Amino acid sequence: MRMLSFAVLLSTVGAWVPASAGDAQPFAPGVISTAYNETSATFSPDGREMYFMRGDLVSSRNAILSARRKDDGSYGDVRLAPFSGTWNDSEPHVSPDGRRLYFVSNRPVHPGGESLVAKRGRMAFPGANLWYVERKGDGWGEPVHIGGEIARVPMVYNPSVAANGNLYFSAHREDAGAGFQVYKVTPEGEGWSAPVQVALGKGVQANHMDPAIDPRERFMLFAGDEGDSAGAADIYIVFRSAAGGWDVPIRLPGEVNSRFLENAPSLGRAFGEIYVTSMRPAPSHFPREDNDLAALNRHLDAALNGSRNLWRFDISALLREHGIHD
Repeated sequence: MRMLSFAVLLSTVGAWVPASAGDAQPFAPGVISTAYNETSATFSPDGREMYFMRGDLVSSRNAILSARRKDDGSYGDVRLAPFSGTWNDSEPHVSPDGRRLYFVSNRPVHPGGESLVAKRGRMAFPGANLWYVERKGDGWGEPVHIGGEIARVPMVYNPSVAANGNLYFSAHREDAGAGFQVYKVTPEGEGWSAPVQVALGKGVQANHMDPAIDPRERFMLFAGDEGDSAGAADIYIVFRSAAGGWDVPIRLPGEVNSRFLENAPSLGRAFGEIYVTSMRPAPSHFPREDNDLAALNRHLDAALNGSRNLWRFDISALLREHGIHD
């Protein structure tokens, strides 16, 4: 795998650079991908507006940020999203038509209430329910909580919606086994149906997280381990079967996956364009020649310091192999 040197990183700060096999690199280093955690890239239909999560290394403070694409293709004007910053917000997802932005938050359902808390065993941590904001002119309206059966559990993550309104997400529910599974709900009146677990791969014997659904529901990306993961979790793709279910998951080839954690995949607006969160660092060489404090600080302050970054890849060839061309 070829990584960018520190000098090259500095020369491409903020630039949109395609990444393909043999050319993996973080997305917009120094502007979008930084020394902090960044995950969950999502874009407006025209691609000029980007949203993503930025947080500290232990996810105790996460917020949703926006950025704008410039005429030269680079991204800048990074700002805190107007509906985020007060609570622990993450995992934004813009609907295919651009009218809604879904996200995850621990904010209270009712003003003045307590923030959502989740518990697993003896551990307590910020909970997560689904929310959305609707497009209002050039901005967004007030956050709306997705209640009902979806919100009954405080561990609901990574919303992804198809063009027909079908909503996918991952959650830890009673039928999820020891980990997380992907669920689907369909629009019903002013809300959604009860969640139904999506049957994937090894089922509840494995984790299935962070769905990214094709707008036409022909395929779906997710993070997990089907027994062939190179790291803690890898990115897989499943194609719709002729019977209407899902085929055997395929671990994405090339440099999409590494021996480090990959999760939170998302679809870009161009055909075959995907974004993946990865913890892969810059390569290490021993003995180090730059062994002073200044060199250490440069590494710690750079994007490739082992924090979560956004990486862009092209899987258009794989999609075409499976009969998907647009």
